[in-house]
Amino acid sequence: MHTTLIKVGNSQGIRLPKAIIEQAGLEKDLDLVVEDGAVVIRPAKKIRDGWEAAAAECHASSDDTLDDWDSAGNDFDGDWV
Repeated sequence: MHTTLIKVGNSQGIRLPKAIIEQAGLEKDLDLVVEDGAVVIRPAKKIRDGWEAAAAECHASSDDTLDDWDSAGNDFDGDWV
């Protein structure tokens, strides 16, 4: 498909046909990168994508307790003067 840049305020942009937007699975938030001289537009990764499933898996394996919290060392352990 051939298209041209259009003026959008002080910037430039392109119009994407609805069919291309749907085929690429694009939504409101996008990631843009330049790869090998080409601009690549991808759906944005959700920031916490997969966290809910990981937390459920952690809970199911009973690995979400803080029983060993006191045994974890840190820089503040030791004698203070």
